[in-house]
Amino acid sequence: MDVLNTRRIVILGKTGAGKSSLANTIFGEDEFKIYHTLSSGTTKCQANTRSVNGRRITLIDTPGFFDTHRSEEELKPEMVRCITECAPGPHAFLIVLKVERFTEHEQEVIKKIQENFSEDALKYAVIVFTHGDQLPEGETIENFVSQNKNLRDLVEKCGGRCHVVDNRYWKHNEEDDYRSNRFQVEELLNTLDKMTEANQGRCYTNEMLQAVKRAVEREEEHVRQSAGNLSQEEVVNEAKKSFIDNFLIRSAGVATGALLGALLGLAELATSNVRSVQDLTEFFRRATVAYAALESGVKGGQTGYAAAERAETTLEAVQKAASAVWSQSGFAADRITQ
Repeated sequence: MDVLNTRRIVILGKTGAGKSSLANTIFGEDEFKIYHTLSSGTTKCQANTRSVNGRRITLIDTPGFFDTHRSEEELKPEMVRCITECAPGPHAFLIVLKVERFTEHEQEVIKKIQENFSEDALKYAVIVFTHGDQLPEGETIENFVSQNKNLRDLVEKCGGRCHVVDNRYWKHNEEDDYRSNRFQVEELLNTLDKMTEANQGRCYTNEMLQAVKRAVEREEEHVRQSAGNLSQEEVVNEAKKSFIDNFLIRSAGVATGALLGALLGLAELATSNVRSVQDLTEFFRRATVAYAALESGVKGGQTGYAAAERAETTLEAVQKAASAVWSQSGFAADRITQ
């Protein structure tokens, strides 16, 4: 696998927009599993690498990270997996939208993408519309975009880059070049070439992605030392898996420690003999309680992180973190129940 010359492309969008189908359309083969209901869309981040028209490309298909009906806790493992797969950063984001009304829901998805990756990410983004068969006869995607101010503004922020495919009806269309996936994919790849050139070959990155890259490289060294005759690709894959597992385990320890530490901080104060007066005195008392709880939460998080380093599963991390925070606090259980 030619890692250095491989372009990493992350596909983003809400559930049901056609992200997995777009990935298959670009590759020209069914590498990504397709789900046919909104409630059972892609739930796991998946990355595959193929040569497409002379270009080595890694496509990273993502769950609906920015869907409002999915909890952060539910999506955290796949967000970590996505970040790990594209570290030190993607060369491009494909933001997938349907050819339909650009509603507040779609605008919220774009807003969340910018919040998570920063507005600079749009310098590396291309808008790709699916369900191209919904375009009126003879209309181009540029005409469609021009009819909606919010959509037009979004495409302008992405350097005017937009394309359209139809993952179902345009597969074998030879009569109309524009309504042909083969034509549209080549146009998309040309746009990605130009964008990469304009960005001087750099990928989108930030401190978090750089830190992940360094951590994965350290894991690669451990894998090489402990494993046998693995190929470079196998070493990289094993290192990524190890990093993700360790990150989630330690995250569980930090979360458990911080929560328990904060609760113990509040309970400690709740059993004290502080007598509330009125107005300003009560305000300062509550501020003191909140600060003490926060301080206990931070200390608990640190304790939980250290305890989780010795864990092998997230459940074990939770148990070790809880035990460590409880022991360190010296807080008697019977005092909470008084």
